[in-house]
Amino acid sequence: MPFPEHLQHLIQNDQPLAQLTWLGIGGPARYFAEPHSREQLIELVQAASKAEIPVRLLGSGSNVLVRESGFDGLVLSLAASSLSTVSVAENQLTAAAGAKLSHAITHAVGEGLGGLEHLAGIPGTVGAAVSGNVSAAGGDIGSLVEQVEVMETDGTIRVIPKEDLQFSYRKSNLSGLLILSVTFALEKNDAIKLTKRLQKFWIVAQNQRPDGEPRLAQPFIDPDGFSADDLIQQSGMGGMRLGNASLTAGKPNYLLAHSGATSDDIVQLLARVREQVSSQSGIDLQLNLQIW
Repeated sequence: MPFPEHLQHLIQNDQPLAQLTWLGIGGPARYFAEPHSREQLIELVQAASKAEIPVRLLGSGSNVLVRESGFDGLVLSLAASSLSTVSVAENQLTAAAGAKLSHAITHAVGEGLGGLEHLAGIPGTVGAAVSGNVSAAGGDIGSLVEQVEVMETDGTIRVIPKEDLQFSYRKSNLSGLLILSVTFALEKNDAIKLTKRLQKFWIVAQNQRPDGEPRLAQPFIDPDGFSADDLIQQSGMGGMRLGNASLTAGKPNYLLAHSGATSDDIVQLLARVREQVSSQSGIDLQLNLQIW
């Protein structure tokens, strides 16, 4: 085995990934581990790099589609509490990459720090949110980032300051890097006022989500200045079903994986939707899903 002997107890071979993603689809990871500390995470990445084994970090699994063939590499879960910490110093909040974005937001609000609350309701981890520069209510998360601690694929750790970070609409220059932690610069405010503001954003976000659908994901990024929901609806693809995958009728930028759905069902459905939207509007919808 390519991993150090003292870490081999963490490694699971051919670990099914379906139950670790929101869509509940996909085959196994060749190697899977849930490190309990940063040191273990770093050592595992270094060992995989030395053995030329590809690595993927798995947070909440909200925007991951795994093929039935699985992932021929090492998948590292960030679920351990030591990899999902959130702390505050003055007006800065530092969150480990595995921390849920919702946890970081509520922690900030509880400490009387404002700026993140408009992102309430967005699923996933802080690391994924920053890498993809998620946005809502006219504001993106990148505008609040002070610095990002990353790990190169060889295990080298460095801190990227604000002036070296590049954020654009739903993009960043962090692609290909393994994010360890993110520090946000926030504004001090009254915790009660922030809580009320957070609740309003949360209600809006929940009302936009279809009720009672557990195997759900948002497949497309809203194009800058447009709504993916509207573009899909106008192209006549709202409610479209292919095999055991479908888009919801009223909120078509939500993908449902019905019982028996396969990754091919989803990939083919999304390709058809993109083709139809492009034909109708000239806009190329970009995927929000990572396909492994």
